[in-house]
Amino acid sequence: MSLENEDTDSDKNIGGGMPETDSFKEPVFESGNTGENDDSESTVPSDNQDNGLGEASEASENVKKKLSAKRIAVEICIYAAMLFICVCIIPKYVIQRTVVSGSSMLNTLHNNESILVEKVSYRFTDPDRFDIIVFYPYGRDDPDDYYVKRIIGLPGETIQIIGDDIYIDGEVLEENYGKDPITDEGIASEAITLADDEFFVLGDNREISEDSRIFGPVKKVNIAGHAVFRIFPFNKFGPLTNK
Repeated sequence: MSLENEDTDSDKNIGGGMPETDSFKEPVFESGNTGENDDSESTVPSDNQDNGLGEASEASENVKKKLSAKRIAVEICIYAAMLFICVCIIPKYVIQRTVVSGSSMLNTLHNNESILVEKVSYRFTDPDRFDIIVFYPYGRDDPDDYYVKRIIGLPGETIQIIGDDIYIDGEVLEENYGKDPITDEGIASEAITLADDEFFVLGDNREISEDSRIFGPVKKVNIAGHAVFRIFPFNKFGPLTNK
């Protein structure tokens, strides 16, 4: 073996390792580039994430509770307003149940019958002749002191009763509402001229009725309303008409 060959071999094997071209390099993995790292980061929430979800859920429940409480409060207010309207507003200004007391309106109305009295129309128009009205002859100071009678004379007319005849502006009134003929003219034995806001009323049972023959004309301001419907007894249930 020649020296030249040995030197050549010696140069090739210096260091006793693998040749440079075949040297081994460890692989370097960057965090976040592998599938395992991606999965672990997306599926395992941190403590901060847990707290965030819990706080959001609690806030959502609080909002729902507040909305529910607000909705209940609104419903209570609506029901209270409806009750107030039904109990106070409607009976006072729209329509009211009234019970007939006594027999002065026989044979049209009887004692203890229940009627509905509407209170709207007379705010816009004047009562008509022969309307059945509820009124306070001595004023509205005592709401229980009400009367139910029939309108006979209208504002501006002159009323007089002679015998059992009723005269309106000097002419006999043709009507057949009276249960019996009139035997007591009262103050109407002399002619009474009604003012622009006055009405002359009579009960249909004219032998016993306390009406304008005793307490005089009724002012419009003291008329509570127009009796329009009978609701009791049930066998007489229906509208009250002037016919």
